[in-house]
Amino acid sequence: MVDLRPESFFDLSECTFSDLFAGIDRAWDVIPKIESYVKSHLTPGVDGTVMEGAWIGADVHVGEGTVVEPGAMIKGPTLIGNNCEIRQGAYIRGGVLVGDGVCIGHTSEVKNAVLMNASQVPHFNYVGDSVFGVHAHLGAGVKISNLKITRDNVSIVIDGEKLDTGLRKFGVILGDWVEIGCNAVCNPGTVIGPRSLVYPNTSVSGYYPADVIVKLRQETEVVARLPRLGSRAMLSPKPLG
Repeated sequence: MVDLRPESFFDLSECTFSDLFAGIDRAWDVIPKIESYVKSHLTPGVDGTVMEGAWIGADVHVGEGTVVEPGAMIKGPTLIGNNCEIRQGAYIRGGVLVGDGVCIGHTSEVKNAVLMNASQVPHFNYVGDSVFGVHAHLGAGVKISNLKITRDNVSIVIDGEKLDTGLRKFGVILGDWVEIGCNAVCNPGTVIGPRSLVYPNTSVSGYYPADVIVKLRQETEVVARLPRLGSRAMLSPKPLG
């Protein structure tokens, strides 16, 4: 039987909001609780640096040492910890709980999500209805899909058994130190155990245990390039003599 408790994915001793996960049997059951938790623990205010040109909503807390760069938009309720980077063009849509030392980067969008300490969403990423463990990292262009095209509940097959998560919107559970390669797609209900790696351009879904590598295999072929009629090489005059 696969252990799906939060403790199987996250070292909660490193999490300053570990009480969010109290009484949770399956890690994804925390997703509907994120926004209400943020609201109940939020003291709006800016203790960090908000640069000119950034937009911060009323129900937002920005921790000490955190820098919000120009062009970023942060809607509430959002609680951001200390020493984070919210880079130019980042869009935080609310219901977001951010630990310390987190990076949300250029044109990355986050909504209804937990990003634990030192996790990174740095380049052209989308994250919705998800939980990231400490040091979880997305490569450039990774997209987290959180809604099935059929719009019904997200299900996960584990050990041959199909589990209805009860959630219509569910992106990913990424355990501590998970790495997702550039331009990969995590389909709705992707659950990845700690320290696992996903190769670039891979489309993943379902459950993956800890300490595995999810590889994409493809064949490439290299052939000689033939001259093309009308190319500059063919139209160039031949040297005389």
